[in-house]
Amino acid sequence: MIRVDGATVLVQWAAGGWLFLWLTTRRREVGLGYGWLQRLTFLLFGGGSLIAAFVTEPTWTREIATVAFMGAGVATLATSIVRRRAGVAGQRELVERRSGRVAEMTGIDREEPRFDPGAAEFPPILDLATALLGLVAVLFGSIAAGDPMVLSVARGLTSALFLGVVTDAMLLGHWYLVQTGLARAPIHELVRWTGILWVPETILMLWPTGMVSVLNGTIDDTYNGLLGWFWVACVVTTIALVFVTRAALKEREYSAVMAATGFMYLAILTAFGQDLVARILLAG
Repeated sequence: MIRVDGATVLVQWAAGGWLFLWLTTRRREVGLGYGWLQRLTFLLFGGGSLIAAFVTEPTWTREIATVAFMGAGVATLATSIVRRRAGVAGQRELVERRSGRVAEMTGIDREEPRFDPGAAEFPPILDLATALLGLVAVLFGSIAAGDPMVLSVARGLTSALFLGVVTDAMLLGHWYLVQTGLARAPIHELVRWTGILWVPETILMLWPTGMVSVLNGTIDDTYNGLLGWFWVACVVTTIALVFVTRAALKEREYSAVMAATGFMYLAILTAFGQDLVARILLAG
C-alpha cells in the first residue's frame, strides 16, 4: 500500500512548480516579479510541508532535503532581488523597441522602466538547482510512502511535475495582465507540458494496483463507486481543458489569454482531483 502524506504532497507541489518556473525563467522573457511571486509561493508550500511533517510523523531524509530545498530557494530569491537592476534580456529589449517606436512617431521619449545593461543578470540555472533539491525531497517521501517502491517513486515524481506545471500555467496567465506585450510562447510551453504529463499521470494511476480496481469494485470507495467515476470525469475534463486552452491561445485577441487562464483555473481543480482522489482511494 502506498500512503498519502500531506507533507509529501506539499513538497511535490513546490518542487514541481519550481521546476517549471525554471522552464519559464530560462527563456529570459518574463519579468522578475513573476519569479518573485512564484518563489515566495513555493517557499510557503515548503514551509507548510515541514509543519505538516512535524505535526504528524517526520521522515527525516525528506525533511532534511526539504530544508536544503528551502535554503536554496531563499538564496535564489535573494539573488534575483539583488540583481534586479539588470532586468531580463527579453523584457529589456521589448521596452527599448517600444520606446524607440514611440519616439520616432511622436518625438516624445516615453518614461519606461530603465535597466542597467551592464549589471549581472539573474542566472536561471539557480531555479533548476533549487527544483532538483525539491525533487530529492519528493523522492525520499515517495520511498517512505510504502510498496511497491518503484511505483510509489514513479507516481510521486510524476505527480510533482503534473501539479507543478498546471499551477504555473495558471499563474503565468495572470502575469500577462502585469506584463503587457509578453509573447505567448511561455504559456504555450506550459500548457503543452500539462498535456504531455497528463499521459504518464493517467497511466501510473491505472497501473496495478490502480484505479481499475476501484472502478471494477475490487477496492471499495465507500460511495458505491461514485468516487471512481468522479476520478474518470477529472481525467477526461483535464485533458479536454488542455485542448480548449490551446485553442483559445490561437486567437489573436488579448482576451484569449485571459480565457486560457480561466480554463487553467478549472484544470487545476480537475488535475488535483485526478491526482489526489486516486492516491487517497488507493491508499485506503
